[in-house]
Amino acid sequence: MKLHSLIFLLIVSLFSMNAGAQELNAKVSINRQQVSNTKSGVFEALEQTATRFLNERQWTQMQFRDFERIQCTFAITIDTYSETDNSFKGSLLISSSRPVWGSAYTTTVFSNNDKDFDFNFQEFDQLEWRDDQVDNNLTAMLAFYAYLIIGMDLDSMSPMGGTEVLQKAQDICNNAEGLGFPGWKAFDDTKNRYAIINDYLDGAMEPLRQMQYNYYRTGLDQMSENVEQGRSAIAESLQLLKEARENKNLSSLPQLFTDFKRDELVSIFSGQGDSKEREDIYTLLFRINPSQNNYWEKIKQ
Repeated sequence: MKLHSLIFLLIVSLFSMNAGAQELNAKVSINRQQVSNTKSGVFEALEQTATRFLNERQWTQMQFRDFERIQCTFAITIDTYSETDNSFKGSLLISSSRPVWGSAYTTTVFSNNDKDFDFNFQEFDQLEWRDDQVDNNLTAMLAFYAYLIIGMDLDSMSPMGGTEVLQKAQDICNNAEGLGFPGWKAFDDTKNRYAIINDYLDGAMEPLRQMQYNYYRTGLDQMSENVEQGRSAIAESLQLLKEARENKNLSSLPQLFTDFKRDELVSIFSGQGDSKEREDIYTLLFRINPSQNNYWEKIKQ
């Protein structure tokens, strides 16, 4: 091969690696119906700037090809906005998913409604981030969820594979407490950012993290080849969820998992296996999350 051709191929290869380096493919949306009388420019700028912030930054040292990027949504609802001090109060509905091997199905890996998504932003602000400098609540929250999403996705691919990335999310949480915004403090809320990351990395919750891997890799990812084997692995993984709940019964994470997995779990177990197996799954899920009993009842049918 001629030298100039080799150089060209090398350049193309390097470009492809860099182009696929980013981990997230995030879609950001802004619901501003509560403040509809305000000019739209600042909200459009917020949506565009947050999207670039999440998608154009390489959050880890890993190389993600374009089709491997993690699909996620950031649905921001603005309740109040003040032009005087550029302050926003609202909530964030966040969700991430991954493909299931051998199928066209995608499964939710994380979903939560953060009710304390409060921050300051001006129309021409540029969002920047350094891990060692947490001085802006909007960038702190977006970076926190970026690391959380990536870490949980890695946990679904290898046993507790996201530890290093998740610790970055925990560092943000610890450093952001001094910003004076809600969502970062211990004991304020069992479902706030502090509770989610600290519970997830708590040693007592290791069964939940192991469950993440078993549920997806040895369960869902196997169902295209052997449905019974995959469903059996998922049933076994739920025993780890039960163990995590028993280890730390005040944690909201087992309930949160069953909240966004309820439809999937019903689809997997309803009408499958014998009646005792379905009854056992029903009992386990009911004890973890009785608020979803209308769904769990369908498993017994």
